[in-house]
Amino acid sequence: MLASFRSALLMIAALTATVIAPAKAGPSAEPVIPAANAALPSVAIPQLIDPKGQPALSQPDTDTNQPQADTAETAEPVKPTGDLASMVAQLRAPDAGGDELKCLATGIYFESKGEPLAGQLAVGQVIANRTESGGRFPGTYCGVLFQRGQFSFVHGHSLPSVNHENKQWQTAVAIAKIVDEGLQSSIAGDALFFHARYVSPGWHMKRVASIGNHVFFR
Repeated sequence: MLASFRSALLMIAALTATVIAPAKAGPSAEPVIPAANAALPSVAIPQLIDPKGQPALSQPDTDTNQPQADTAETAEPVKPTGDLASMVAQLRAPDAGGDELKCLATGIYFESKGEPLAGQLAVGQVIANRTESGGRFPGTYCGVLFQRGQFSFVHGHSLPSVNHENKQWQTAVAIAKIVDEGLQSSIAGDALFFHARYVSPGWHMKRVASIGNHVFFR
């Protein structure tokens, strides 16, 4: 009886030891890998230096050697619109913009500054027609003005000075631009000569038009 009781006590003690036994702090059953041979997690690192030791710069999406489109718009001169009076109002300026246009404007100014716009346009057209006459007259506006004996306001080899702030001069500049760019046709057509109404030179030429105080001939 005593032996049986002792055996029961030993069995209970064994079961209790099994349940409450602390975890072992000793070596694990799995092999330990030395730190030098341990595989570290792979982390992607951007390549900042190329194989030659130079900093690797990010490449643009486009080829920098290709010509780039100019994003700035090229401003084009706006052409005047409307009738002759509207065009003149849009083109009036103190500066003709060049020697040839200045000569053309000077001829218009001194020969017709008091004439209606159509008459000034006709005078400018005569000067332009002469430059295209095929050798009969000089081929430039300045050459036409300086041709001997053709325009009474020209003396020697210089043009008379003009106040560029004068509205009549600025109108002559506008007419010169219109004639030079062919923006408005004149009823004088292909006329090469004109004279004031109060004179009668007795020309045996074809009369083309009469505008204001001038009569135009071919």
